Amino acid sequence: MTHANTVSFDADRMRRYDREGPRYTSYPTAQQFADGISPDEYAQAAAGSRGAREGQPLSAYVHIPFCSSPCFYCGCNKIITRQMRRADDYASRLLDEISMRSRYFAANRVIDQLHFGGGTPTYLPKKRLIEVIDKLDGEFRLSRAEDRDFSIEIDPRGADAEILRLLAGLGFNRVSLGVQDFDENVQRAVNRIQPEATVARVYDLVRGLGFRSVNFDLIYGLPLQTVASFSRTLDRVVAMRPDRIAVYGYAHMPRIFKAQRQIRNAELPDAGVRLSLLQLAIAKLSEAGYDYIGMDHFALPGDSLALARQNGTLHRSFQGYTTHANRDLVSFGVSAIGQIGDLYVQNHKSLQDYAAAVAAGSLPSTRGRSMSRDDRIRKDVIDSIMCHGFVDISAVEARSAIVFDEYFARERQRLLVLQSDGLVELKSGRITLTSVGRLLMRTVAMAFDAYVKESRPSVEMSRVI
Repeated sequence: MTHANTVSFDADRMRRYDREGPRYTSYPTAQQFADGISPDEYAQAAAGSRGAREGQPLSAYVHIPFCSSPCFYCGCNKIITRQMRRADDYASRLLDEISMRSRYFAANRVIDQLHFGGGTPTYLPKKRLIEVIDKLDGEFRLSRAEDRDFSIEIDPRGADAEILRLLAGLGFNRVSLGVQDFDENVQRAVNRIQPEATVARVYDLVRGLGFRSVNFDLIYGLPLQTVASFSRTLDRVVAMRPDRIAVYGYAHMPRIFKAQRQIRNAELPDAGVRLSLLQLAIAKLSEAGYDYIGMDHFALPGDSLALARQNGTLHRSFQGYTTHANRDLVSFGVSAIGQIGDLYVQNHKSLQDYAAAVAAGSLPSTRGRSMSRDDRIRKDVIDSIMCHGFVDISAVEARSAIVFDEYFARERQRLLVLQSDGLVELKSGRITLTSVGRLLMRTVAMAFDAYVKESRPSVEMSRVI
């Protein structure tokens, strides 16, 4: 079923609803995770998940935390080093973890969705990249199907024809290039000098090698960014025509991310300019023919992400928006988060703790949460909002054996407020996000979040705008 794809930018409402909130790559979110996940819990989840019962394919995520230099805006779990020995040692632990985790899954559960993130995944020596892929294929089984979704994040500054050919040969068919902004002043302010020609060269190489889909990551709200400078960046990006574009709002949280302390507060765009930057991005990408997927993602109409949204199979996980729904997510590496059935698990955030656990022959999962019945019901609703832009009330009632208006009586009052403010429509057994509400879907989702405190937003979450 095709759903409305239009979005409308209303600065007044955007401003009034601009607060901190979850990105809903999971529900409950990682803030609700607790220490003490045991191998027994993981084993029970792996054996009892719907995916295990039905022999469904798997998703896999591999975290490579290393970078050779810091980008000041970055909020990822990363390690800045030029000592290749550290990456080599890490790869050995990664291979061991893959072997350990594979024991919990049946051999027929092929991996048809794979993502390497970081850090900089291509920081690993080529020999080690090959070993990791071979280990995944040997311990699990990597899909060779045309519709597989194997993606990797790439820093264009360190990518050459040799590494790109290797990635294509290893089965990757989608790449994500970190672009952020082409303006030289902005690049200097965030310690990421990356000429447009560098990105264009890598982009052309990727296209020539036949990768199915190319994503560009952009960021608005960076220091020294102006409407005029970001407009030029957007024009250049649109001219290259990547299949997908993510336009993230910079989340300035220097208390949590030390590298961000290098950014001067006085150089950051104010709230009004941030709104203008977002409005500009939406207008330019829409005019260029990109479909708005949700949150901060856009895709060309023929891309698999846009098609998934149109046919109702779009999914949201720790990998962001994906095209393969209902997959158990097996994650590897320091700080990596996975989901097996109703169990969320996160590995040690410290490289030392991660390596020590694996060396001792233990799963490095240290935190997590098992979803309650209430969590599952609310996740169902929140996923519908984030992926489809509407909630089919009767379908939720049938799946969860509830009377929606009784179960969500308190939430109904919040929805009425959102309806009066033009963010949702409540009729015909549906909650439908309006063209204005689609840009504030996180706000609508928060109405169903049992853990969000209305009066006390968390400083550890990014702002909605």
